[in-house]
Amino acid sequence: MKKLERWGSRCSTIELESFRKGKLSKLLQSHKGQRDGETELGYFQRNTMPHFNLYLIFAGLLAVANCQTSQPGNLPYEKIAPGNTEFAFKFYRQVAPEAHKKNILFSPIIISMPLALLVLAAKSTTRSQLLSGLCFNQTDISEQEIHRGFRHLIQKLNSTEAEIQRSIGNTLFPNKKFKLRKKFLNNVKYFYQADVLPTNFENATEAENQINNYIKEKTHGKITDIVKDLDTRAILVIISFLYMRDYWESPFNSQNTREEDFFVDEQTTVKVPMMIKDSTFKTYYDESLSCEVVQLPYKSGAIAFFILPDQGKLKQVEDGLNRDVLLKWMKSVRQQRIVLHLPKLMIRGRYDLIEILSRMGITELFTDQADLSGITGKPEVKVTKAIHQAYLNVHENGTEAAAVTFIEIGPTSLPPEIKLNRLFMFLIMDWLTEAILLFGKVADPTKN
Repeated sequence: MKKLERWGSRCSTIELESFRKGKLSKLLQSHKGQRDGETELGYFQRNTMPHFNLYLIFAGLLAVANCQTSQPGNLPYEKIAPGNTEFAFKFYRQVAPEAHKKNILFSPIIISMPLALLVLAAKSTTRSQLLSGLCFNQTDISEQEIHRGFRHLIQKLNSTEAEIQRSIGNTLFPNKKFKLRKKFLNNVKYFYQADVLPTNFENATEAENQINNYIKEKTHGKITDIVKDLDTRAILVIISFLYMRDYWESPFNSQNTREEDFFVDEQTTVKVPMMIKDSTFKTYYDESLSCEVVQLPYKSGAIAFFILPDQGKLKQVEDGLNRDVLLKWMKSVRQQRIVLHLPKLMIRGRYDLIEILSRMGITELFTDQADLSGITGKPEVKVTKAIHQAYLNVHENGTEAAAVTFIEIGPTSLPPEIKLNRLFMFLIMDWLTEAILLFGKVADPTKN
């Protein structure tokens, strides 16, 4: 994008007319540093014409590490950042093969955090599998550093700003019939800032309503009825939650939003409300992964990455995503004037974690061989259910309803366009942190 923009800004009216007549190769020879004619033309077509198989991958990253370096820092949240980021990409690669033409959305940090909490109670193989599955190498980081990191992370991610809302936390609902170890409860309260609400599980319906109402309140009504068929013999329910509402630093003008085609695949096209903005954005074309990256900042300092793979290159991008790539994008994006076409989104994700985590090497936790004796003092405890849900609403002003009008004056030269009108990827991250909040892929914006 940078090369095309720079080339376009230097072209005269005559040169543009020559371009339209097909004399691209001759022109490119007069502009040193550009790609060869065929590649530049393909690049131009890829970003200015509708194409099939647009892959949108959305990944919501809220980072808690110094993202300017590939090495973890000395602050507690920085030490767990590499593991949290790798866990996010590892989890994505587990769910992607089963969702080729489906949307993907999950919150990596809200999956990894309760698992890290369980490490406090885990022993032997159960403990080692949890740490390995969470991508924490114990030669590089101690268990104490992991728990301190999550404590610091929770403190960093919670926002008390009037306009911006971001809350993250944990709550334990222990069965009143059972006595949990005081050491476990104290550690959970300290490291994971958890509330403990003893609950009567004998009336399963009442207990379900209590927990679901709590979740509904914490997520502002976005996640409801996740707890179903509660076992009256259950010892403990652990809830981890996230809610965020943020606004674009430079919002889209709702009057420019119009209905456009979104290409799900070669045979399927759907109509979507497309937000359009002619402005200066930070962009980067990753030649090694064959994808376009656009960065959008939020008022809070968080950032969203929208990743548009070249046609047929989705798997290459998915397989290549890792923390080093993310850091490279953050360092490589440059200001470019483009016309961005971004669909409004309201998508959800729901996952049964037991099968997915088992494929990631966390197996004993869900079997009779599990050792979570740190909870009650007895080893006869295992995880019987693990469900994850996520919700995302992207609109002109950010991620929640609000009314903002923004006028931006930019260069008058005709900019190239980036149309996210086929399957694509995206992620959100705080500039200072690296804990993944949401991660997904949008194949069809009309599917809620």
